[in-house]
Amino acid sequence: MSGTSELCLGDLGERGIQEHVLRPRYEGTEGFGDDSALLGAVNAPSELVATTDSCPTPLVNLLREPDLYHAGWLLATINLSDLAAAGAEPLGLVAGYTLPKTTTVTSFERLLDGVDDCCAAHGTKVVGGDIRDGAVPQLTATAIGRCVPGSRLRRSGARAGDRLLLAGSPGYLWAAALLETGQATLPEPDRSEVWHRACRPMAQLKAGRVLAATGLARAAMDVSDGLFATVRSLCEANGLGAAITEEFTLDERPASVARQCGLTPFALAQTWGDWGLVVAVRAEDVEVATKALRGEGVAAQEIGTLTSDGELTRGTAPWRGIAQERFSASSWHGGELSTLITDVLGAA
Repeated sequence: MSGTSELCLGDLGERGIQEHVLRPRYEGTEGFGDDSALLGAVNAPSELVATTDSCPTPLVNLLREPDLYHAGWLLATINLSDLAAAGAEPLGLVAGYTLPKTTTVTSFERLLDGVDDCCAAHGTKVVGGDIRDGAVPQLTATAIGRCVPGSRLRRSGARAGDRLLLAGSPGYLWAAALLETGQATLPEPDRSEVWHRACRPMAQLKAGRVLAATGLARAAMDVSDGLFATVRSLCEANGLGAAITEEFTLDERPASVARQCGLTPFALAQTWGDWGLVVAVRAEDVEVATKALRGEGVAAQEIGTLTSDGELTRGTAPWRGIAQERFSASSWHGGELSTLITDVLGAA
């Protein structure tokens, strides 16, 4: 594109790449910019959607002995979460593995176990894939799902005055990081539960399907890069701003960790790694949507209001949160843990 052809991808960042390179090529494609792509109707009762994503180094592999099981679980979760944001039912996962020749069979089987176990926990399975050798491990998958025609959730469709709901239980991954680095303590059963939840994040497929089936969601997006990046992207897709509350609720275990570290609940809730959904609903539908989600065992809370001014605010101040934007300094590729914790939690 004129004016950007001599730039590097790192000069643009993920948002710039989408706006200046990808949008001019693909904005005419149905669903461009959504979490999942519409493949088309396969028969009258359903239409297919698909998403593809790669897996970074799991944070939990920096906290304890690295285990490819965690990477396998995360690979499946990342892709299934995009289907959740479409309100889709998963049909299967196609996985591609690039691994060094020195990878042991035992390690490879741990990777496969993680993917298979995560798929089973979400009611689906691996249906195909590819494996090749390479110097650097690369894990990628494509998830395919189906939606009832007319029910597919998208990032667009929200209006000023709509309320934002957060579906899911945030804070577990970074609570685990604080526990493992000795900045907080919990009794062993509680500590083990936090670790388990950090290692086994669940895509909010139930929440997506309930909201799609009831027609309560006007727009939706999964929280893959942190709450700030999610809300900002949702607002950009609708030409809106958002006023975010400072009153967030955490489950008791991560809430205890936050208190011990002198952090607000928001500091843990705004982080990435717990794979919730942010959903826009009409103001009059907040109670019924929240009740429907909780009826499926999904935690839900109202976190703000969409506004017409295009600004992002938190409480009474501008919101300048963190964003795990690819092709930028904030993109997650692993790193020194203490610096990472400071960068992520200090920004709240």
